[in-house]
Amino acid sequence: MTLRYRALQCLALLFVAFALSQLWYLGQVLRLQHHNPQGSAYMERAKAQGQVQQYWRDYDQISDYLKRSVLISEDAQFTSHSGFDWQGIRYALQRNLEAGKPVAGGSTITQQLAKNLYLSGKRSYVRKVQEALIAMMLEMGLSKRRILELYLNVAQWGHQIYGAEAAARHYFQVSAADLNMVQAAQLAAMLPRPNYYDFKGPTDYVQQRAQWIQEQMAIVRIPDPGNLPLPPASDPEHRQGTSQ
Repeated sequence: MTLRYRALQCLALLFVAFALSQLWYLGQVLRLQHHNPQGSAYMERAKAQGQVQQYWRDYDQISDYLKRSVLISEDAQFTSHSGFDWQGIRYALQRNLEAGKPVAGGSTITQQLAKNLYLSGKRSYVRKVQEALIAMMLEMGLSKRRILELYLNVAQWGHQIYGAEAAARHYFQVSAADLNMVQAAQLAAMLPRPNYYDFKGPTDYVQQRAQWIQEQMAIVRIPDPGNLPLPPASDPEHRQGTSQ
């Protein structure tokens, strides 16, 4: 058996393994059309540190204020993109090249959901590629409403705190459905560093970020909005990163 033949055989085996892994992910994504996940990869790892707090809530059982706040904070173009924020990706690539290692992700809600459900938090280009592939599967297989519903139920909001219902109870002693505009904006402002802000409390940054989120809330689109009253849209000069 020549060295070249062995190399080709190894490549063929790697391709088969890769294809099978993608089929597994696709099957998991398609199952989400009609079944809620029992947890996520992040929650499974967190269980090693103790009990995880998470309570599933359907889309209509979560305050529209929180939906709007999360999109303003994390992915204002959510309803119009196909899973990727190309401007954010270009910015992240520039930062990564300058740092010489992955330090920024430029991830959309869809990409974050892919990571939370199935992958690790380790920054690497291999993980980002897999994250992108799963994100494409999510966008093709699920509605925007379902993707946002899933994200709001598995996102981390503090130490062992996952999902909107657990977060609402933990920080404000209310249900996710009853979050008001101020509470929702504060929760969204905590998303980038949930463990830190759970420990430190509502820092000045969180309060300032939450105020900015409230000012932008009226101009973001969400799937199937209700009729909750919204503040007037802020001046156009402050509408950076939001959809009109």
